[in-house]
Amino acid sequence: MANNSYSGVKNSLMEANHDGEFGCTLKELRSLMELRGAEAITKISETYGDTQGLCSRLKTSPIDGLSGQPADIEKRINEFGQNLIPPKKPKTFLQLVWEALQDVTLIILEVAAVISLGLSFYRPPDTERQHCGKAAGGGHDDNEAEAGWIEGAAILLSVICVVLVTAFNDWSKDKQFRGLQSRIEQEQKFSVVRRGQIIELPVAEIVVGDIAQVKYGDLLPADGVLIQGNDLKIDESSLTGESDQVKKTLEKDPMLLSGTHVMEGSGKMLVTAVGVNSQTGIIFTLLGAGEDDDEDDEEKKEKEEKKKQKKNKKQDGSVENRKKAKAQDGAAMEMQPLNSDEGADAEEKKKASVPKKEKSVLQGKLTKLAVQIGKGGLLMSAVTVIILVVLFLVDTFWYQGLPWVKDCTPIYIQFFVKFFIIGVTVLVVAVPEGLPLAVTISLAYSVKKMMADNNLVRHLDACETMGNATAICSDKTGTLTMNRMTVVQVYIAEKHFKKIPPPENIPSSVLDMLVVGIAVNSAYTTNILPPEKEGGLPRQVGNKTECALLGFANDLKRDYRAVRAEIPEEKFYKVYTFNSVRKSMSTVLKMPDGSFRMFSKGASEILLKKCYKIVTAGGEAKVFRPRDRDDMVKKVIEPMASEGLRTICLAYRDFPISEGQPDWDNENDILSGLTCICVVGIEDPVRPEVPDAIKKCQQAGITVRMVTGDNINTARAIACKCGILQPGDDFLCLDGKEFNRRIRNERGEIEQERIDKIWPKLRVLARSSPTDKHTLVKGIIDSTIAEQRQVVAVTGDGTNDGPALKKADVGFAMGIAGTDVAKEASDIILTDDNFSSIVKAVMWGRNVYDSISKFLQFQLTVNVVAVIVAFTGACITQDSPLKAVQMLWVNLIMDTFASLALATEPPTEALLLRKPYGRNKPLISRTMMKNILGHAVYQLATIFTLLFVGEKLFDIDSGRNAPLNAPPSEHYTIVFNTFVLMQLFNEINARKIHGERNVFEGVFNNLIFCSIVLGTFIIQILIVQIGGKPFSCVALTLDQWLWCTFLGFGSLIWGQVISSIPTSRLKFLKTAGHGTQKDEIPEYELEELDDVDEIDHAERELRRGQILWFRGLNRIQTQIRVVKAFRNSISLYEGLEKHEARTSIHNFMTHPEFRIEDSEPHIPLIDDTDAEDDAPTKRNSDSLPNASPPPPSPLPDDTDPPAAPTQNQNNNAVESSNHLFPEGPKSGTPSAPGSPLHSLETSL
Repeated sequence: MANNSYSGVKNSLMEANHDGEFGCTLKELRSLMELRGAEAITKISETYGDTQGLCSRLKTSPIDGLSGQPADIEKRINEFGQNLIPPKKPKTFLQLVWEALQDVTLIILEVAAVISLGLSFYRPPDTERQHCGKAAGGGHDDNEAEAGWIEGAAILLSVICVVLVTAFNDWSKDKQFRGLQSRIEQEQKFSVVRRGQIIELPVAEIVVGDIAQVKYGDLLPADGVLIQGNDLKIDESSLTGESDQVKKTLEKDPMLLSGTHVMEGSGKMLVTAVGVNSQTGIIFTLLGAGEDDDEDDEEKKEKEEKKKQKKNKKQDGSVENRKKAKAQDGAAMEMQPLNSDEGADAEEKKKASVPKKEKSVLQGKLTKLAVQIGKGGLLMSAVTVIILVVLFLVDTFWYQGLPWVKDCTPIYIQFFVKFFIIGVTVLVVAVPEGLPLAVTISLAYSVKKMMADNNLVRHLDACETMGNATAICSDKTGTLTMNRMTVVQVYIAEKHFKKIPPPENIPSSVLDMLVVGIAVNSAYTTNILPPEKEGGLPRQVGNKTECALLGFANDLKRDYRAVRAEIPEEKFYKVYTFNSVRKSMSTVLKMPDGSFRMFSKGASEILLKKCYKIVTAGGEAKVFRPRDRDDMVKKVIEPMASEGLRTICLAYRDFPISEGQPDWDNENDILSGLTCICVVGIEDPVRPEVPDAIKKCQQAGITVRMVTGDNINTARAIACKCGILQPGDDFLCLDGKEFNRRIRNERGEIEQERIDKIWPKLRVLARSSPTDKHTLVKGIIDSTIAEQRQVVAVTGDGTNDGPALKKADVGFAMGIAGTDVAKEASDIILTDDNFSSIVKAVMWGRNVYDSISKFLQFQLTVNVVAVIVAFTGACITQDSPLKAVQMLWVNLIMDTFASLALATEPPTEALLLRKPYGRNKPLISRTMMKNILGHAVYQLATIFTLLFVGEKLFDIDSGRNAPLNAPPSEHYTIVFNTFVLMQLFNEINARKIHGERNVFEGVFNNLIFCSIVLGTFIIQILIVQIGGKPFSCVALTLDQWLWCTFLGFGSLIWGQVISSIPTSRLKFLKTAGHGTQKDEIPEYELEELDDVDEIDHAERELRRGQILWFRGLNRIQTQIRVVKAFRNSISLYEGLEKHEARTSIHNFMTHPEFRIEDSEPHIPLIDDTDAEDDAPTKRNSDSLPNASPPPPSPLPDDTDPPAAPTQNQNNNAVESSNHLFPEGPKSGTPSAPGSPLHSLETSL
């Protein structure tokens, strides 16, 4: 990416340059940002002198930033553009209508309706009418014959209704999603300096020339040049594919790029490019985010192609590359880093490496069920048509013995079309198209309501997965506690004060040193501000532990701001920022006499080991031996920790001139020989609502585990306060070291069996590194010892929590304290950082599941009844008692209205009293099956009674055996009306699925439900009374209406009878709608799923349904494509990011390559660029014991050595080996030489 000219992307509006306004043009800045390292430094010094020169050309001050005058900001936006990337255009309503029309059943209906319409206008000559058989004749007059077109027209009209409803739903879903997206973007703010004040600005308002404050955990919102930095390390993998963190310094590499993540350190940068002109923006423009959707189809084709080309994953140069290469005039070649390991676009690499997360459990079960029902419906409808046709032929040509007359052909065809329409209506009623709708409505409704409960849902299916959660691994700070830290105890000058001492009790020399250490050795963005309201608590801004220390300085009546004003950040000689490995932070100052002084703070047990002196009451330092240290741990640190306090040690070290310049890069030497100033105990009180929330979780069958970086005594004390640990319980509390010792074998590899011995009892994991958190989550998810696979939710706020958040089934990021990286990796953002919001998420998740079950219970009852009625009616009376248009109305009630009514039931606390359902619990329990079949029996009995003896009961003409185009009869109208009213009353029954007696409980809390039931009833009255011919209805008398309503009301009474029958007695009832187990997936499909990062059961099922139709075709296409693919063996980009991921600059390639380096050699790195499951040294104990390490040299793809089969990173076969045999005893060893997988690898 060294010096490519992005000539492909011009932005005419931006190109206009007002000469003399600013000292450099947009073009210059853009070409500057394309340089890296030494080249960039040379360019800056040649063109601008130095960064100071660049600042003055952009008319900004490195200290005070911009003035913030609206006119100046406006000018900058006109000159250099705005920090926005235009989102992709949404689909228009018409496009959505067109998509809805693609539904196969609707197409069949449309065709049938058109044929029916056409034929209804054909009249055979009257004289021959009688030749055509009884059925065709009959004394109907011309008016009736002319009305024959109505049925066809009515079917078309109802199809249009269904299509519009579906399209409208899709449209509103898309709108909601975009609203959510823009809300997430608006919430993203960044610290910039304006008029000398640090302010938080929405990312979109940052302009070129702004001075931005960069700190650990930030996602950079724009390109810029570093003007001051402390130990800054950036993860640029999202742009370059290099997973190593890049050190940024003024001397070596000052260029900061948008879309990259700050992994360590802090600093200030001058913003030089925003929006479409930043590096991320340029790539976006190349990907066509702002263009029209012309490329959609191409992309779809490419995605298809990619699935087919799974075998030659890295060898094929899919269309995309060629497209990109064109767009970039050759830049594409330079954009890919050479070494193939991290190259080939990190995004894609990572997709391959993350073990497959199984997508929404519910969607999978539903689609599977829908496909099964659909197949049954197809069978029934086919049988119906065949029986009708055969009966007609036998009757006309056998019994009546008529010859086939040419003129009668159209009439016969009209009959066949009528039969065909009846068949299709059976199919339409059988196929529950309402299912996806119900799910969508239910999820969308829940997501909207969860916003009010402080859950910002980023991925829809997370909401429903949460209902199945069996374990929650929660952070302590900020989630279980209030994250409002205060120093409450201190050990200073050889005394342990149980509360903050008055300043007179501390020698002034010690006090001065302490205050300077606190003020300087903390991020300058951390501050204590005056309270917002009179008498309130002071506001804490920034890192809360540092806030506690600054508050401590204020309590000692000293002003830390004065110290900071005297020593601004620019005067720091070096800063070692806090990270999860060091667990300490140090700042080095150069003293006036040329010597150096370093202030350090960090976890007490870690920092005390590095202290060899301690400050005494007199203010001088005395020797601090290991024995003294043990005394201090016992007498000071443990008592503090057992009260739930976090202990922090503050220390310093002097480097005299006589010793010469220290080697600042040798951290171990620098951070030793410290002098301890004091140890403070910081209290972070438990949130008052947490113990109650945890109790609810435990009642709901969810285990809460605490994973924290604090020491084990503090953690245990807080866990007891929260109720995670009850006194007298037999549970484990481990710290990171002990945890690692127990889960690893002699070779330092993690063994699943060892994790399985620990996790069921583990409740607190203290002093844990992010690696440990990830290992624990992965261990619980991969465990097979429980009969259900565990569904794990994880909370996280730091950059290093990324891997665990991505690995978990549901990742919760903190909205307030969370870093951008954590938010990007999460599924749900807790806008108030509060644990009790997680309990609400569980409640909503369970509610979604129950809503769908309610809907299913209702839908399937209607399905069973309607299909059987249409089928038997058609076979016995050669005409369906329920006409096509009536069926479509019933379908509308069942599908759209019922899904609205039943999917919007609000959750109740009762949902938290049952255990989680688990992944393989069937959607339709035996109780529900009992309800479905029970109500079906009642409805069928009623309808058949009406159908066959109704005319006698009501003393009306029989409607059976009516000739073609006969007028509608009262008889059949009563049948239809009763049928609909029974569904309406049964909808109330469907509100309860666990066999509860009171079906009206809380019915008035749900206004939507009440209004829909009422509305449907009114429309039904209108249809019957004035629907006439199109609906095949006749107006009924009041008497008949009362009977219909009474029979409908019978459903409720019958419901009580059914719930009296104990389900346990009905052993013959089967459940339905099980989840798909991984081991049920055939191998060839697993291979196809290789390039997908989640196994989407729903798509799988649908694909299976389609495979019946398309398999032959697909195979041929695949073969042709594979042959082609082998011909052009260039590297493959596997599919651009998902459409949603494109809508904002901050979502662009957002998942950094998390890499956590650990000082202890035996703790493995979590580095998502390696296939997570394929490195035996990492964590897969069952892998080959003698596996050779990955080939060290970054060879280009095609020269990958065939040796080292287990490590061949470009090889799918091994990557997926663990998923192919999930239950196998030794899941990692399938590629032993000689096995089929081994030969597959070598051939690849």
